[in-house]
Amino acid sequence: MLVVMKDHASSGDIQHIVDLLTEAGAEAHLSRGEIKTIIGVIGDREVIYTLDFEGMPGVEQVIRVLKPFKLVSRDFQSEDTVVTVRGSAIGGGAFGVIAGPCSIESEEQMMTTARAVKAAGATMLRGGAYKPRSSPYAFQGMGVEGLKLLRQAGDAVELPVVTEVLDVRDAETVAQYADILQVGARNMQNFMMLDELGTMKRPVLLKRGLSATIEELLSAAEYVLKGGNRDVILCERGIRTFETYTRNTLDLGAVAALKSLTHLPVIADPSHAGGRRELVAPMSRASIAAGADGLMIEVHPDPERARCDGPQSLTPADFEALMADLGPRLALERKLLGVTG
Repeated sequence: MLVVMKDHASSGDIQHIVDLLTEAGAEAHLSRGEIKTIIGVIGDREVIYTLDFEGMPGVEQVIRVLKPFKLVSRDFQSEDTVVTVRGSAIGGGAFGVIAGPCSIESEEQMMTTARAVKAAGATMLRGGAYKPRSSPYAFQGMGVEGLKLLRQAGDAVELPVVTEVLDVRDAETVAQYADILQVGARNMQNFMMLDELGTMKRPVLLKRGLSATIEELLSAAEYVLKGGNRDVILCERGIRTFETYTRNTLDLGAVAALKSLTHLPVIADPSHAGGRRELVAPMSRASIAAGADGLMIEVHPDPERARCDGPQSLTPADFEALMADLGPRLALERKLLGVTG
């Protein structure tokens, strides 16, 4: 349920509604705009819907939401959420490019990549320290040593760093080094982890599961917001279909749909979606046209010798060319959408 307060409702009227909800055993989440405040109500539906707020001082409207997600919806917050980390922003017209290798392999590899993507215009640096692999015999990542190298590289080029949390037991450790905590596709519905990340003061990059619906992705994000963490970035990284030529199928319809359903930033991962280096550039352009707030792109100084995802990784030169190509296209899209700044 959403309780929409009247324009410039007093703090006393708002607090009265919050107190009534608390007494009923419900949670109240406030979205405060310059003029209007919306109270998102979470709890037992049978109890909540018996509460009668119509006609109370300061209340304009009560909306009974039937969707399983509430806090992530545009009904709760119409303005775009902007996630800002160390001066780099994604959402609300700010376009972000997260670039780096699939897995952290060495200090030289990370520093070379970090300098290259920074010079080309990336706004954030990525790298995997813990790697979920289909085969138990494949490279599993460097763990804490990898986290240290990622942090070192990010600090050296002054870029915020993004890395995956593979296990809820590692969340606190990863948060010591990373600016944004990534939840991979295989963990999208790891609700214990989502609950934990909801209590942490680190933005979360939530990737869509291989076979997850749009509603399931938004419900997963709801777990994080319910815990109090409002800084969530959604990532469309391709879904599993009958097609075998590409690694996955990039669902650009989902990008457009998510932009209308939620206020959270939505980015695309053309590297994991296509699984082929030559598809990254066209899928990046298509993602911008679909309204994505950013891209996540894998870059490696020597893809042929990469220990993970070499076939889909761009060389630094390829990434530089892509960024040069995307600049004018992004400027045109922003102009068409009326985005300034």
